[in-house]
Amino acid sequence: MRIPAHSVCTAIRDDIVSGIFPRGSRLTEEVLARRYGVSRVPVREALRTLQSEGFVTTRRHAGACVAEPTPQEAADLLEVRTLLEPLGAARAAMRRTEAHLKVLRGLVRLGQERTRRAEGEDLTALGGWFHETLAQASASPGLITLLTQLKHKIAWMYVAERPARPAERWAEHGAIVDAVARRDAERARALTALHVERAVAAYRMRIPQHAVNLAGGGK
Repeated sequence: MRIPAHSVCTAIRDDIVSGIFPRGSRLTEEVLARRYGVSRVPVREALRTLQSEGFVTTRRHAGACVAEPTPQEAADLLEVRTLLEPLGAARAAMRRTEAHLKVLRGLVRLGQERTRRAEGEDLTALGGWFHETLAQASASPGLITLLTQLKHKIAWMYVAERPARPAERWAEHGAIVDAVARRDAERARALTALHVERAVAAYRMRIPQHAVNLAGGGK
C-alpha cells in the first residue's frame, strides 16, 4: 500500500484507532515508511503530530509507541465531549448557513426513515455525519479540530452500543436542527447536552489488544 506523504498521519491514526497497531506496540520509522511507501521524514513528522494528539508516546530505550490511556483518561474524554458538543451546537445556531441546514435536515429525514424501516446498519454512520455537520456549522476551526480529535480518540477507546430506542435519538437530532434553524443558541446547547449525556451512557471501554512489537516486522 502506497499513500501520499501528506496522508501518512491520517493513515497511522486510522490504523491505531482500528487496532492494527495495538496499544503499547512500537512504531518504528523504518517499518512505517515501508508500510505506507514513503520516506522516513513524513513518518517522523506524523509521529510528532500523533504524540501531540495523545495517540503516541515516547518511551526510553523503546522510541515511539502507541499510547496506553488509563481508564480515568478515557472517562475524561467523554466528559470533554459533554462540554464541547453543546458549545458547537450553540455556535452552529448563530453561524449556520442554509447549506448546513439542508444537509442536517436531510440526515435527520434519512435517519428517521431508516429507523422506521428497521434498517439500523447505517444509523451509526448517519449519526456520525450529523454531528460532524453540526460541528462544521459552528464555523469555528479550533472547535472543529478538537471535536474531530475527540471523535477519533473516543472511537479508539470505546465501543458504542447500538441505542435501544433509535427513534428517540433521531427525534432529538430533529429537535436540535429546529433550534439551530431558529438561531436559538441556548436551546440548541441544552438539547445537545441532553442528547450527548444519553449517548455517553451507551459507551463501554474497549479491551486492549495484546501488544505486538512492530520492530520485528509486524503488520
